Amino acid sequence: MSWRTRAPLVVLGEVTQWTHYHGTRAELRPGDLIAPGHAANFGPAPRRANFVYFTRTLDASIWGAELAAGEGPGRIYVVEPTGPFEDDPNLTNARFRGNPTKSFRSRAPLRVTGEVSGWSGHPPERIRAMKEGLARLARAGVAPDDG
Repeated sequence: MSWRTRAPLVVLGEVTQWTHYHGTRAELRPGDLIAPGHAANFGPAPRRANFVYFTRTLDASIWGAELAAGEGPGRIYVVEPTGPFEDDPNLTNARFRGNPTKSFRSRAPLRVTGEVSGWSGHPPERIRAMKEGLARLARAGVAPDDG
């Protein structure tokens, strides 16, 4: 029902193909695979990632690019999962109810299909605050769930 009518809403279709993004500092090309086992973008170093992470929201991928370990510019890639995936437990339910960031992880590689250009990052003070928050968690012994 809508505010204009009491008639029930009719669903005409459902989105079944989503765009997925991966934020990082790595320089990649279409066709490249992002696989578990590489140096992790987050958490204590040195550490190998057991999963690859991706999102359906550009904002979450921008955070990934801005907060990723390493040097060089942040990059955002359009990716497609090559296998099964699950909600990212680092951002779902414990911190935010449900999965509002539409963030996922997989043990299967992600295939790069393109790169997002012209994106705008967060203001420096927000990035600084986020990095300080992550540092506080690290000092408290809270590590990313990458099990």
